Order: sequence, then structure tokens, then C-alpha cells
Amino acid sequence: MTDVVLFGDCRPIHRTARAVAGGMGLAIHVFEEGYIRPDWVTLERGGVNGFSALPADPQWYLQAVRHLDPCPVRPALPSAIGRRGRAGVAYYLAAFLAAPAYPGYRTHRPWLSVLEALGWTRRALVRRLAGRRDPVPGRSYFLLPLQLDSDYQLRTHSDFEGMQPALAQVIVSFARHAPPDAQLAVKRHPLDNGLCDWRRRTLDFARALGVEGRVLFLEGGDIDALVGGARGVVTVNSTTGALALAAGVSVATLGRAVYDIPGLTHQGSLDAFWRTTERPDVRLYEAFRRVLAARCLLWGGFYASETRTLLVESAADRILGGVHVAAAGADLPVEPCMMAAE
Repeated sequence: MTDVVLFGDCRPIHRTARAVAGGMGLAIHVFEEGYIRPDWVTLERGGVNGFSALPADPQWYLQAVRHLDPCPVRPALPSAIGRRGRAGVAYYLAAFLAAPAYPGYRTHRPWLSVLEALGWTRRALVRRLAGRRDPVPGRSYFLLPLQLDSDYQLRTHSDFEGMQPALAQVIVSFARHAPPDAQLAVKRHPLDNGLCDWRRRTLDFARALGVEGRVLFLEGGDIDALVGGARGVVTVNSTTGALALAAGVSVATLGRAVYDIPGLTHQGSLDAFWRTTERPDVRLYEAFRRVLAARCLLWGGFYASETRTLLVESAADRILGGVHVAAAGADLPVEPCMMAAE
């Protein structure tokens, strides 16, 4: 055996696998949801996000991109949200039915599968019965996309044990330092299981700090439109941050993210971000995106059969390829088809 392939690299079983594989001198390849979405999947050697070997030096990307062709323009892949939902239902049903046969099983997630299933059901029923429409942010608003408490990118690659302390920190800073005409829109994660009443917690925090009229809670909405209209985006390390960079919107990170690079994201304090937002450097973002596409992104998806076929073929080429381009004193693995023509 020469290689180990993981989906994620932060769960307890992944940490054990990484330690054992490292001791045996095996190459580790990690799949994750794409750094840039939609239509991309991450496959990076060694680890992702806080474990990524990608540097935070902007000059490195500007140098590395000289060896790469522009990213090809591809058609959008079909949405697989329906299939993903059905797969989730099948997972919870299987976990419930198989539980008596595996009494010693422990999930990596903070909640039992049965509780999560009940939470999803409750959330769907409440939303349908209430018929509630989300408030519409004004002309000047900041966006905070919530991440899942079960997200190990949040729990491992930041100093937060969950989303609640991050939410509290953002609202406190907003209340004290944001311009009086600005609003803060807090958006629930689309895959949140509903076990935590994030609406109530958000509005309670805002009320306690005297900014209840300026803090909005959004159950849903088009994330592209919300990001594109925002004055700035605050995130721990969500991929929504990369989406905002692509839209030319200012981003402040509270955790460790692969895109947290001087020239792309706000490098000062969160308190200063509300009044000194700066847009990402377009040239640097394009270099960053092209390096990602060449080194650790694959075009395809996990959830639909037609996109999995593309993904498997690309992943096999990437793992078995081994073509490298030297850049800024470091080896930059790229797909053969992405190398610059001589």
C-alpha cells in the first residue's frame, strides 16, 4: 500500500489514520467539499484548510500562476440537492434500524442520528406551517453565514468549539463598532438540522446589545445574491468566504481558512472590519483560483451519478499523475492538461 484516501481529515478516525499513514510513509489524499463552489470538489494531498500545505504568501501565488494556463470555462453541472436530501433520509433511516445491532457505535457528530432526524422533521414542519418570509436586508448590510456545529472545519480550524460563541462575538463587535446605518444579516446553514433555535439566539443576542432593529435572521435565500449585495462577509472559515472573494466582496475570517491571504481577506481586527472594508485584489484572487484548480480542485460532484463519473476519472488522474511545476521555490502539483504550453 502506498496511498490513503480520506473524506475529510479532522474527525477522530481521520486523525488516527493520518498518524498511522504518516508513520508508515504513505501519501495521504483528502477529499472535501470544494474550496470554490459549486461544481468543484477538493482533493488535496496532505490535508485541507488548516492542514493544507498551501502558503499564505500572496507573491507565491502570483509567481506560481505564471506556469499555468487559465482555467477552462465549463458548463454548470446539474444540481443534486434532491438526491442529497434522499441520501440523508436513507442514512438516518439506516442508522435508526441498525442501532440495536451496533450498541457500541458512536458518531463523530454532536447529536444522535435519531435526534437529527427529528430536528429535520420539526424544522420542515415549522417552516411550512408558519409560512414565514425572511426580512429583506437594506442597502447597507453585512452577511454572517452560519456554519454547522458538527463541521470539523469550524471545530478544528478555529478557536471556537461551536457556532454560538462565534455568533456572539460577531454581534458584540457589530453592535459596538459597525456604522449606525449598517445591518447584520445572519443566515442559517441550509443543512442545519433544526435542533438549535438559531433565530431565537441571534435575536436574543441582538436585543441584549440594543441592536435588535439592525440584526436580521434569514432562514434561506439565494446565497449568491446575498453575498453579491453585501457590504462585507464575516465567516469563521466557510466556503461562502471564497464565494464572496469571487464576487469582489470584502471578507473577514475568524478562523483558519485556505483563502485567508493578505490582499484577499481583511487582516486587521473584526472591530476594524466594519468601517475599513477593503475589496480583494482581483489579480491575486485570479492567481489563487487558478492555483487551486490546478493543485487541489476537481470538476465534478459527489451526489449525482453523472458528476461522480467525472470526479472518479479526474481523481484517479490526480492521484496517479504526479506531474509537478516548480513555483517560488516549492513544487506545485498540477494536472498534465493544466500545464502551460511551451
